[in-house]
Amino acid sequence: MNAGWWLSLIFLVASALAPGLRAQSCERLSKLTSPTVSITFSKTIDTGAFTPDGSATTISHLPAFCRVVARIKPTADSDIGTEVWLPVAGWNGKFLAVGSGGWGGSIAYDEVADALRRGYATSATDDGHTGRGAGFIVGHPEKFVDFAYRSEHEMTVEAKSLIRAFYGRAPRYSYWNGCSGGGREGLLQAYRYPDEFDGIIAGDPANIRRNVWALWLAVQAFKDPSAHIPPDKYPMIHRFVLDACDANEGLKDGLIDNPESCHIDFSSLRCKGPDGPNCLSTRQIQTAQTIISPATTSTGRILFPRLEPGTELRWDRLAGGPRPADLFLDEFRYVVYQDPNWDWRTFELERDSAKAHEIDKDVDELDPHLAAFAKHGGKLLIYHGWADQQVAPGSSIEFYKSVMSLSADPEHASNWVRLFMVPGMGHCSGGEGPDLFDKISIMEQWAEQGKAPTQVIAAHQSGDKVDRTRPICPYPQVARYNGAGNSDDASNFTCRLPQ
Repeated sequence: MNAGWWLSLIFLVASALAPGLRAQSCERLSKLTSPTVSITFSKTIDTGAFTPDGSATTISHLPAFCRVVARIKPTADSDIGTEVWLPVAGWNGKFLAVGSGGWGGSIAYDEVADALRRGYATSATDDGHTGRGAGFIVGHPEKFVDFAYRSEHEMTVEAKSLIRAFYGRAPRYSYWNGCSGGGREGLLQAYRYPDEFDGIIAGDPANIRRNVWALWLAVQAFKDPSAHIPPDKYPMIHRFVLDACDANEGLKDGLIDNPESCHIDFSSLRCKGPDGPNCLSTRQIQTAQTIISPATTSTGRILFPRLEPGTELRWDRLAGGPRPADLFLDEFRYVVYQDPNWDWRTFELERDSAKAHEIDKDVDELDPHLAAFAKHGGKLLIYHGWADQQVAPGSSIEFYKSVMSLSADPEHASNWVRLFMVPGMGHCSGGEGPDLFDKISIMEQWAEQGKAPTQVIAAHQSGDKVDRTRPICPYPQVARYNGAGNSDDASNFTCRLPQ
């Protein structure tokens, strides 16, 4: 063992014996190496603005912090990039890890900065590679494991070690916050490392089965050119859907609060004559109907739930063409077939979903057996936009119901896991619905004070002005207008079970 490893051990022991003292200066954290961890940078960054390496974007309004850059190699083929940011003053005594999106490949600096401004010691990882896409997986099975869950775990272990070395004590609470790929990462951490976090915030979790569903939709939408729906028809289709379902909840406000009750038949949009901007051809009707239908096998088994009504303005992400988005295509090019030239037109739903499942099942597919996380006292906050155009919202409902049914105490499972479905919100944010809410404060109150969220007040902002607020209710409850007062004011709504 090298001298640096022994020095690390001495510093950590000293920290444990003197928890009230700061054990290390920022610069000396670079000495805390081990056989699998190297510190390539540790320096205090002054208050103000910071520009990440290789970026043209400057992050402003930052407090002074100790920036630590580390490389972690748990296997011979691993190379996990990690950054840990430690407030120089005003540390709140807690740790917040942030997740990555898509296939990872970079540090989520904006999310780390937000956590730092709140007083958190915080960290992020590049998921074991740099650059976009999943090409890094070909010939590197260990890097696939790093991407799925190991890099997030190794990052967390290293971050907690550095926190203890820098502040002389461990964090009082540890949280995870991620959306999309970061939501999936959080759920994988809850299953595989149930004692690691006191609370996990998982938004719009991008279940890896999503890639099968998304590619299936893409093939249906533009393998045949006549099936493609031009994006300039999306507003017309959206108006049609709102006319059919918006008022089902007793209030016409441009949002579909409970899309599960909305069932659309696009046949009335069929063109009476030539194709035009305000109608759909017979083949386009078939595409539209497919988009809001689940992916099913020949026997009717649902492989992935439908895209919900209300998403029409953003169908281009899945059905805009002229080929599938690389985000979804990479699952088959690099994970399933390991062939960058694989032809997406050869995709077959049942065959290829089975192949993907066989590879993914023990690596990055979600597992709802979270009893150990619950026993540890962990709190799990899942949220998902009903108008998510990249991950079918019903996938989070499926997962939530599975967690509840497998809970050691189903009757009281809502004490530790809750799902919030957000009307009108797109993938992680955006859309016509209220999409702004303080997830971290909600988790803090739940984990630290025992105040389980009975509703979440969300806001929609137009420019710099908030033009609508609405309560977001724990599933299966929905917000119902009380019948009087401003319908853009959350105080005039009540959470109720749908009729």
